[in-house]
Amino acid sequence: MCVDFGSTFTKAVLVDLAEGCIVASASHRTTIESDVLDGYDACLAALVAQNPRAATAEVLACSSAGGGLRIAVVGNEELVTAEAGRRVALSSGGKVVRVVAMADGGLADLNDPDVVLLTGGTDGGNREVLLEAAEQLAHAWTGPVVVAGNVEAQADVAAILADNPHVLADNVVPRIGVLAPESARAAIREMFLAHVIGGKHLSTRADFTAMVRGATPDVVLTGVELLARGAGDVVVVDVGGATTDVHSVVDLDPDSVGREVVATTRVTRTVEGDLGMRWSAVTTVADLPELAGAAQRRHDDPGFLPDTDEERDADEAIARAAVGTALRRHAGRAKVVVGPDGRVVERTGKDLREVDLLVGSGGVLRNGRPGVADRVLAGSTGEVAGGWQLPRSPRVVVDADYVLAAAGLLADEHPEAAYRLAMTLAAPTAG
Repeated sequence: MCVDFGSTFTKAVLVDLAEGCIVASASHRTTIESDVLDGYDACLAALVAQNPRAATAEVLACSSAGGGLRIAVVGNEELVTAEAGRRVALSSGGKVVRVVAMADGGLADLNDPDVVLLTGGTDGGNREVLLEAAEQLAHAWTGPVVVAGNVEAQADVAAILADNPHVLADNVVPRIGVLAPESARAAIREMFLAHVIGGKHLSTRADFTAMVRGATPDVVLTGVELLARGAGDVVVVDVGGATTDVHSVVDLDPDSVGREVVATTRVTRTVEGDLGMRWSAVTTVADLPELAGAAQRRHDDPGFLPDTDEERDADEAIARAAVGTALRRHAGRAKVVVGPDGRVVERTGKDLREVDLLVGSGGVLRNGRPGVADRVLAGSTGEVAGGWQLPRSPRVVVDADYVLAAAGLLADEHPEAAYRLAMTLAAPTAG
């Protein structure tokens, strides 16, 4: 059984490991006000009613309840190690609550994160920037730290952070122009499981911490990577109540990559904290005054469910705004500039133009009226004016059964079942 403890709803599915398919599903409002396992118990009862095997099934879970994973990034320069750390934190399933560039004046308020990601220096380069940052961090922060800077300085950094729970990872920027997120991503997951899940006091029962395998966005990104293995270039846009997340796995064309000191990576995730269906609805429609009233109602009552066609239209319009903005921020744009070498194309972001599969996720798409995906994604695919590098002609499906989170949860222990499950989204009848 795979369970996602979401910020608003807890979703559970029973997976047939032999067939790699979902055989039962259930959801319940996340019971954050009491104990998150109250909602889980309701899901379990519903699953058992559908399929008795659910009563004894192994349980794997992910969680974004209680605010999810909050990460602060401390680096040296804003455009190099701090930016690299920010990208790695996002790909690790975290919401980045603060980015500190030490070169801009030192450590200040960290905005109460769950984990700090400490970066600085290339391997074999300047050791002092990482050591100075560690010294300041040790005085300002007592919580978990992932160290992912100059590997030649990490032993000394570990001594400085002796009183902090900490994990040493490979440098996220081993040399200029290279971004290496994998080791730090694994270390952040380790910290999330060891120090964050229990610390949020979401449940008084020990079985909650035992079943959780990672932060939901990190797990979903693993599912997206599995899907891309068989389906080609993939983009997933997940419209939530507080954020709109975009996950992409795209083989990079060297001619389309911008000239950045921190390289674009094949696997990328961005989180837009000002775009969402409920808590962030007001900022989502800031440029659409006709939706201001509808957005305010949803902000004030995050549990609101539309019960008229007018309110369903408003939900779709808010989602369309969130998806359009989030995809544009993720994809960036191309423009012609004149430089010393003449006219050249300058690109920002991740080029999504040749993406094969676009997957929509989130309650507004899963539970919407027929044709909702086409309406919400209108203006976010095809030849779009302004140089935006959006998908030109992708196949569009909706992850209506929470396949990606389940596949990500199964990936380590049941890789074949996980792959087969992910690939159901690429099947001709998916969505």
